[in-house]
This record gives sequence, structure tokens and C-alpha cells, in this order.
Amino acid sequence: MSSLVRHLRPWYRFFRGLPGRMTLAQRARVRPCRIVVGASGFFDPGWIPTEVSYLDLLKPGDWARYFPDNWIDAILAEHVWEHLTAEEGARAAGICYRYLRGGGYLRVAVPDGNHPVASYIDWVRPGGTSAAAKDHKVLYTYQSFERLFRTAGFSVILLEYFDERGEFHFRDWDPAAGYIHRSSRYDKRNRGGALKYTSIILDAVKPAAPQGS
Repeated sequence: MSSLVRHLRPWYRFFRGLPGRMTLAQRARVRPCRIVVGASGFFDPGWIPTEVSYLDLLKPGDWARYFPDNWIDAILAEHVWEHLTAEEGARAAGICYRYLRGGGYLRVAVPDGNHPVASYIDWVRPGGTSAAAKDHKVLYTYQSFERLFRTAGFSVILLEYFDERGEFHFRDWDPAAGYIHRSSRYDKRNRGGALKYTSIILDAVKPAAPQGS
């Protein structure tokens, strides 16, 4: 890499992320405040898209730049946590907990380590056959993923997952509260009833503040 490219790359990243920074700065104080982390350009009306270039799950300073503590109503993260190490995932959960209001929630989806189809596991495991899996750090099961958020102080509602016997569990959830594409209902690969691609999906809810506090 030439010295010129090394010099220009940070500026390119800055200006590429500038529209998102401006959107977030303008909308962060509007209620309800609902954000998508790692949106990659995909988000529903009423949600604020963000990218790692200016809102990094592991950088408290990024969050403090836009939000006061206990402010955000909802955070949506579809297939983001598997790109973090287990330690990083725990830190990210703690940062989200800090900035969510009492009663707010984090809806999260990751690949399911209990999925009974071997080709699925090979596709999503760290270093697996999909292009994205080259950067995957952890393959969670519902037990390990639930434990991560409970340890951070959240109460957890499991919405979709396979158990250790290969049985699929589904709890009806509202897509308006956070749309997950890679889910049993909305992933086109599941047409015809075969669950070819699903995720562990859960809501991690921050306990409401006591009355009068």
C-alpha cells in the first residue's frame, strides 16, 4: 500500500460516514429513539441507521457523543454479535445497557449453533464456508447467548431458537418492534416450510426504573 493511500484512507472513511453522522446527530434526541447498529443501508421507517465507522459497539465515546445515559428506546442488531469475541460481546451488551432507558430493549439475532442441518453450521461457524463467516468469532447457542445478556443485567425473552435436541422454538414477535430478515418467517430460504436458515433471536430488556427514582 502506497503512503498516499494510507494517508487518504482515514479521510475517505470520514467523508463516507458523514451523512450517517449528520442523520444520527439530528435524530438522536427525537423520541422514540430507535437505532439499528450495523445497518448496512437496511432499516425500516422510524429507525435510525448507524454504522461502525461512527457508532462502534465497543467505543463508549461514540455513544456518549450522541446519547445521554438511559435514553435510547430500542436497539436492533441483526447478525452483528457473532463478529465480536465473547469478551467484546459482553462489553457491547454493557454499553447498550447503559444507554437504553429503563424498559427499553435490545433485539438481537445471531446464527444458531444448535441448528440441526450440518450445512448450515458449516456455513455460519467461525471460519466457515460463507464469506461473512471468515470474520465470525463465536457460534452461540440459545443458552450461551441468553447468559451473555443476563450477565449484563438484562431480562431476556427468547423469540426463536433451536434447542439441543434440534427442536425449533418460536414465540410470536412483532416485526414493527425490530424486523429480523434472517428469521423463520421472513428469510426466503424458508419458503415451503423447511427451516433452512434461522437465527437465535431474543429481546434483552433493561428493567424499568423504580417508581419515583
